[in-house]
Amino acid sequence: MRIVRHLLGAAIAAAVIASPAMAEELTGTLKKIKDTGTITLGHRDSSIPFSYFADASGKPVGYSHDIQVAVVEALKKDLALPNLNVKYNLVTSQTRIPLVQNGTVDLECGSTTNNVERQQQVAFSVGIFEVGTRLLTKVKDGQPAYKDFPDLAGRNVVTTAGTTSERLLKAMNADKQMKMNVISAKDHGESFQMLESGRAVAFMMDDALLAGEMAKAKKPADWVITGTPQSYEIYGCMVRKDDPAFKKAVDDAIVALYKSGEINKIYDKWFMQPVPPKGLNLQFQMSDELKKLIAEPTDKAADEKKS
Repeated sequence: MRIVRHLLGAAIAAAVIASPAMAEELTGTLKKIKDTGTITLGHRDSSIPFSYFADASGKPVGYSHDIQVAVVEALKKDLALPNLNVKYNLVTSQTRIPLVQNGTVDLECGSTTNNVERQQQVAFSVGIFEVGTRLLTKVKDGQPAYKDFPDLAGRNVVTTAGTTSERLLKAMNADKQMKMNVISAKDHGESFQMLESGRAVAFMMDDALLAGEMAKAKKPADWVITGTPQSYEIYGCMVRKDDPAFKKAVDDAIVALYKSGEINKIYDKWFMQPVPPKGLNLQFQMSDELKKLIAEPTDKAADEKKS
């Protein structure tokens, strides 16, 4: 009996000693979250329907935001922090990477394309969406006023600063000597305003974001998405580089969302049902590419997948 008691006491003592040790094993962002009891989420203000403000509450909503919330719920369980405090930090196309890098933002899920260039600065989760870069333009006599990119030679074309679309559009303009006047707006909302006001004849961006801008328009039927996709891109959530433990926690939470089928409900909510603020339905069917991404999660960029 004494031997059993001794062994039991030793086991309990070992468990008591091991618990703090496990806590000490946390590093990087996970340790920061555990120590402070707070996580800071980066979000956008006008990337409908991914991450945006639907009202004056100051809290973001959207497809990507719902994925962020699922990650936070998983972290609450993993870190035994049921009362984890969530802070929101607004980011733009230009500030989102620096704010993740410098520690201001712990996790950014919005409409950020995962590409090889950005992988040198931040790490990406498994992909959360796949898009093609196309054009939004006016409908004229039942047809797109400008059907494809060659039609834009010598015209004012708007895109959003700090995006891959901006880089692609400027490269196309230079390589093909199209003499477009490429206008770089500060965010997607301003880009669409320039299009709607006639200061530009087309707006180049990811097709799903263009669908979101149409949903905000005074007369959505006046606009159409057109043009040959200039790239296929995968959105991911951004985390800091060289923090594999936190990246794994984020990846595991997203993959669990996929395996449970909950991602289909989130998609349906934001792309196949009326969305705030105007209650318009984007009617944007899930693509075969996104279905495959959900079935076979990867943190590779679109170009890496095809290489």
